[in-house]
Amino acid sequence: MGGSKAEEKPAGGGGGGEDWWCYQFGNKDALIVKSSKKSPLALRMVVFAMTMICGIFICTMCMKQLGSDSLSRIVKIEVAEQLCNKSAILHSEVHFVHYPQPITYSRSECKCTPVRFFAIISSQRSGSGWFETLLNSHMNVSSNGEIFSSKERRSNISSITKTLDKVYNLDWNSSASKNECTAAVGLKWMLNQGLVANHADIADYFNRRGVSAIFLFRRNLLRQLVSQLANNHDRYLKQLNGTHKAHVHTAYEASILARYKPRLNTTSLIRSLKQVDDYTRDALENLKSINHITIYYEDLIRNRTKLLDVLDFLKVPRSKLVSRHVKIHTKPLSEQIENWDEVYNALNGTQYESFLNADYRI
Repeated sequence: MGGSKAEEKPAGGGGGGEDWWCYQFGNKDALIVKSSKKSPLALRMVVFAMTMICGIFICTMCMKQLGSDSLSRIVKIEVAEQLCNKSAILHSEVHFVHYPQPITYSRSECKCTPVRFFAIISSQRSGSGWFETLLNSHMNVSSNGEIFSSKERRSNISSITKTLDKVYNLDWNSSASKNECTAAVGLKWMLNQGLVANHADIADYFNRRGVSAIFLFRRNLLRQLVSQLANNHDRYLKQLNGTHKAHVHTAYEASILARYKPRLNTTSLIRSLKQVDDYTRDALENLKSINHITIYYEDLIRNRTKLLDVLDFLKVPRSKLVSRHVKIHTKPLSEQIENWDEVYNALNGTQYESFLNADYRI
């Protein structure tokens, strides 16, 4: 009993309490009792539990990054491609046939209608607006316009590919969208709208996603220049009831816009034409790895059957294509340029002499 009483803390304050604490820390037996070795198994369990918690946290964050919609869309596409019969498609064409599953609506009975991806690649005042309306008159073709005229969408390659993904997933909404039974979907893309600046990444994207290109250009760069200057003139003056129109639907509107006759700088004319020519040639060289067809505005004007080549390229049924666009400049260049004599003398005998001739009449 005496031993047990020695373990009790003295009731008094001051020095008695301090002696008791000293006694406790000085007592070897007490230290041995209070200290305990941690089991190696317990440590392993703690490490394992922490690893599991970290793994779950990382997986959760990754799922949030991917998004449940993206994951479900991937699953839907895989299931759709398994269910849809591809046996009738040539092996060389399989890469260009797609079965998109849009988020914003269901393709329902058309889910196994194969879709081709395309882009109309052109430059301003080359007839691309008129050409796109012709394509959109086809019941199975959806070309969504000049999407990358927006600087934000072409600000970097990430924004570009994000926009392209939305278009080719059939989730881009425009007046041209045919939705469920679209068999070919695309857009119109000008060379100077981030295309040349990011040509390597875009060519890689097109080849990876199975996107085909329709290269549409104009042979007569002098006519193209006149059209550009006239369009710029109207952009500032807005001659049609205070509204600028790049394209018109009546002969009356066309006649008003055609009244303007630009005066060309003959000192820099050849240099300007060469710059445009080189710019286009370099762009085509950098994009030549893409599956493509090349057509010219002049050929389409002379021979509308050239449009059938485009429909065959897109693998959509042949049909009559129509447009409400009315051509603005229909007269010979000699009647459309104010200082025609100077222009003629500047280009006559040069590599651009052929531009002076009337290459077609409307």
